[in-house]
Amino acid sequence: MSNNSKIPETAAESRDKVIVRTSIIGILTNVFLAAFKAGVGILSNSIAVILDAVNNLSDALSSVITIVGTKLAGRKPDKKHPLGYGRIEYLSAMIVSGIVLYAGITSAVESVKKIIHPEKPDYSVVSLVIIAVAVAAKVLLGRFVKAQGEKVNSGSLVASGSDALNDAILSASVLACALIFKIFGISLEAWVGIVISAFIIKAGVEMMQETLDDILGSRADKELTNEIKKILCTEPEVRGAYDLLVNNYGPDKNLASVHLELPDTMTAKQIDVLTRKLEKKVYQATGVILTGVSLYSYNTGDDEAAAIQKDVREKVMAHDWAVQMHGFFVDTEEKEMRFDAVISFDIKPQEAIGILYEELKKAYPEYDIEISPDVDVSVTDL
Repeated sequence: MSNNSKIPETAAESRDKVIVRTSIIGILTNVFLAAFKAGVGILSNSIAVILDAVNNLSDALSSVITIVGTKLAGRKPDKKHPLGYGRIEYLSAMIVSGIVLYAGITSAVESVKKIIHPEKPDYSVVSLVIIAVAVAAKVLLGRFVKAQGEKVNSGSLVASGSDALNDAILSASVLACALIFKIFGISLEAWVGIVISAFIIKAGVEMMQETLDDILGSRADKELTNEIKKILCTEPEVRGAYDLLVNNYGPDKNLASVHLELPDTMTAKQIDVLTRKLEKKVYQATGVILTGVSLYSYNTGDDEAAAIQKDVREKVMAHDWAVQMHGFFVDTEEKEMRFDAVISFDIKPQEAIGILYEELKKAYPEYDIEISPDVDVSVTDL
């Protein structure tokens, strides 16, 4: 074997390298800017510039946490955590948002103190040039970090990039404040500090809300669920795909389960071949691992069953809170009927099922009726 041969790196390893490299660039840039701004702020007695420097330091610390989170999230699955450690990235993003929020609150406190006890700043031409360069540097850094984050689907990098772009706006306001003081002799230092603090606090709260959504679990992306269902329905035997539930275990790691509606004449062997084929197609097209496929059977070659299904569907869908009906099967000889009803969040599932059962029992008193409530997790336009 040649000494120059290398084992190809995986997509996950490549992604981690991009995140770490981008974060290091962010750390170095923010530390550099913070040092210069702190010096300018102290020499010119400017609370706004000092708070801007503190904001840069918080950004640098956020990048450090992003690196640590990425390294921990990249650990291989083990017996205790068979699905890996990908969700650690969400925890690191939560810590970053907490740091940003803390920086905003402390900045607001310091600004209020300066309003109560004002001090006049003293800007030099050099200090103004440094602030202007910092604005340009933050714009470039923000666009670069955000682009890299979107490229590798890293919430932490996207948040850091957006925060850097917001910082550029804040630094520009500090520069404007300094120019106003130099030209008109009016000091807006403390008030600009309040504005900066408000922006930082807002960014921290928004980052925390987005991360909480990832941790708690939110509705899967509609485009993704539509694509998966379209793939599943490409096979002629599949009349419908329902109850698609996508579980996220970290960026780019989604596991899903689904119900397929298949004809009641298919054998176990045929179903096995079909589901394996579909699992492969879904993974190749979307990267989603289909871990569970459950089945509904539908009646074939029975006109009476088709008429009953049409009538039942009309009765169910007459209610505003009924989102969808599927998995219908009726045995006209044994007098058994069963189906699933997707219920919206506007009514309690038990109440909705009770209403449907009462209505259908009046229409079909001789039938044993089984209605299963489903949660509106990924209903599509299909």
